[in-house]
Amino acid sequence: MNDPIRVLFVCTHNSARSQMAEALLRWLGGPRFEVHSAGTAPSRVNPHAIAAMATLGLDITAARSKHVDGFVGQSFDYVITVCDDAQEQCPVFSGDTARIHWSFPDPSAVEGSADERQRAFDLVATDLIGRLRPWVEVAQRVKAGAA
Repeated sequence: MNDPIRVLFVCTHNSARSQMAEALLRWLGGPRFEVHSAGTAPSRVNPHAIAAMATLGLDITAARSKHVDGFVGQSFDYVITVCDDAQEQCPVFSGDTARIHWSFPDPSAVEGSADERQRAFDLVATDLIGRLRPWVEVAQRVKAGAA
């Protein structure tokens, strides 16, 4: 079997967008991808992110926020920042790491009822799926071309 495509998603708190992106790529990419997520200032996984993934049948209740510094020195094919602050603060990874930035709004910043806040997380999850589905195919073609 070919080596998996190694991906690290980075956000500020590693509490929502990067955690959801990690879970979604594991689901969409399967064993062809080795996926991690981290934050520049980790906190805790947001319960709304856990609920958004649960509606898709993905269980991230055991997920924990991790600091990006714990991944420095590791080799990744892609480091994808999913919030603007993380893009500015993300450390440089050596080697042939491709760095990509996808700006997603922070669902944690949405105010309102619990239902309104949950809808914000669900919307970001839907947007992540829309971005990841075609990207999975592209990443696999790039990997195959490099082999």
